[in-house]
Amino acid sequence: MPSPTSTPDTGDTDLHTPLSGVPLTQGQLPKYASWAVLAVAALFGLGLWWLADWNIAGAAIVAAAAYAVVIYAWSRTVEGPRKAKDRLVTALVTGAFLLALLPLISVIVTVVSKGLARFDSEFFTHSMRGVLGEGGGVYHAIMGTLIITGLATVISVPVGMLTAIYLVEYGKGKLAKAITFFVDVMTGIPSIVAGLFAYSLFALLFDNTGIRMGMMGAIALSVLMTPVVVRSTEEMLKLVPNELREASYALGVPKWRTILKVVLPTALAGIATGVTLAIARVIGETAPLLVTVGITTGDNFDPFDDRMATLPVFAYYQYVAPGTPPEPSLDRAWAAALLLIIIVMVLNLIARLISRLFAPKTRG
Repeated sequence: MPSPTSTPDTGDTDLHTPLSGVPLTQGQLPKYASWAVLAVAALFGLGLWWLADWNIAGAAIVAAAAYAVVIYAWSRTVEGPRKAKDRLVTALVTGAFLLALLPLISVIVTVVSKGLARFDSEFFTHSMRGVLGEGGGVYHAIMGTLIITGLATVISVPVGMLTAIYLVEYGKGKLAKAITFFVDVMTGIPSIVAGLFAYSLFALLFDNTGIRMGMMGAIALSVLMTPVVVRSTEEMLKLVPNELREASYALGVPKWRTILKVVLPTALAGIATGVTLAIARVIGETAPLLVTVGITTGDNFDPFDDRMATLPVFAYYQYVAPGTPPEPSLDRAWAAALLLIIIVMVLNLIARLISRLFAPKTRG
């Protein structure tokens, strides 16, 4: 006897047809459909740009819109509305990603095309002392950037790491909340404010409103770098399992030694990555260095004596105050900008390498 919940077998049940009567299976577009439509849309955009003399950005937008419309209509006809909506949303998300990527690609192409002209041996081995037209280089600016950024790192890393250790391991109550609040505020301050702070501090200490030196720039950069180090180190320390701390305490190890021998080595990869990214964050700052360090045409590698040259400020002055003719100065500015981009890219690659090499090993 059939159970009360069973349904009679009529013999004509279609396993591919649900109770709603809408088939679960639909036709499918060919695998090459998306690429074919994309190729046609790209050719259409190129035609608008080349033959109809459209702006390239407008032609790209029209081509992307045409692709979305065509792929949606085709998919809706063959695959049904559900799959068509999925393809439409995929096209919109991909288009938004490419649209966000266009400025980056444009900057890279422009800087590389205009900066490679001066990537020669003279550019890396000579300064601008006595150079009025063609020639000259950025050796003095490279060394100044390395010295000032290195000093900022020496100042920021110990302060930032110790602050993060206090917040994670010791901090409780109003003091920890106040420190967290001020770190959040410092993270968002404009870079020119850091430069003005360092300038005001040294002007008061030396009673000289015209003072400029590399150490002032290092202090300004450390103000920008310290909150980044604090935040990255704090997040890495929070990821260390409490079980490791408790196991160390159970063996009678004091807290300071547990932090030094257990917590910090476990979080080393993330801390090193955060520090490297913090260096990349400040190495291209221009506004604070304009106020605190200034510019010079010759070699000065003493951060406590007079002005120094840095790559961002060098590129700025070569662009806003070119000589006669202006072309050599502009070439040097583009080359300095390209060198800065390469340095930042290398620092990011180093951060990824450190994260991969020093990450805790797990048994698979």
